[in-house]
Amino acid sequence: MKAALGVVLAFLYAPIVVLVVMSFNASDSPYSLDGVSGRWYGELLHDEQIRQGLINTLIVAAGSTALAAVLGTLLAVGLARYTRSRMLDALALAPAVLPDIVLAIGLLAFWSLLQATLGLHSVLLAHLLFGTAFVTAVVRARLHQVDGALEEASRDLGAGAVTTFLRITLPSLGPGIAAGSLLAFTLSIDEFVIAFFTAGPSQPTLPIVIYSMMRFGVTPEINALATVLLAVSFTVVLAAQRLSRLTDSLGR
Repeated sequence: MKAALGVVLAFLYAPIVVLVVMSFNASDSPYSLDGVSGRWYGELLHDEQIRQGLINTLIVAAGSTALAAVLGTLLAVGLARYTRSRMLDALALAPAVLPDIVLAIGLLAFWSLLQATLGLHSVLLAHLLFGTAFVTAVVRARLHQVDGALEEASRDLGAGAVTTFLRITLPSLGPGIAAGSLLAFTLSIDEFVIAFFTAGPSQPTLPIVIYSMMRFGVTPEINALATVLLAVSFTVVLAAQRLSRLTDSLGR
């Protein structure tokens, strides 16, 4: 069993290890390691195309995550506390499980129907769609662990629905909201297919910039950029997992 586990882990993580190692390659060749150097990370700082793509990506990720946190929380509370319907649950979570290519084509058709100009705003709204679904799923799971008696006691003491939500429900959902938001932020940073279909030609996100660079061949600079994205994604996902554990411990 240990040998089989080792083979599976090697199959999963060997490409990632190779990517990280080759990002420190001193040679211009991405396929042979001729010394160790961090110069490719320095090259990233001086690449205007990469910098602009990163700025666009952060604008989209931060904006869509902030909106998704609000909409996803309200949607989760509404589905769990006021309107219990399996059909509505399925519709709310559908963007999270639909294939990216299906969602991308549908969004492109929607923007074309409205004759809207594509840009960062269209990518942000597209990412908001699936980001809201992920936040809703995480917050909905947290709501099942919140003691409803606290909300009932608040209302019995004269507090209104808004006051109860702001002072009782929302603080209890804090770790779940944070975990869902981190997941939405990570997915927005790494997402390519939907952004490729909904972005304007003059405002590409970072994954689109990477794709355009790779059409001319893989370079150590791309390996360095991919390593940075890998580190960011790993850190955010780890933080989301820790917040989820905190949510579980608070619910016990």
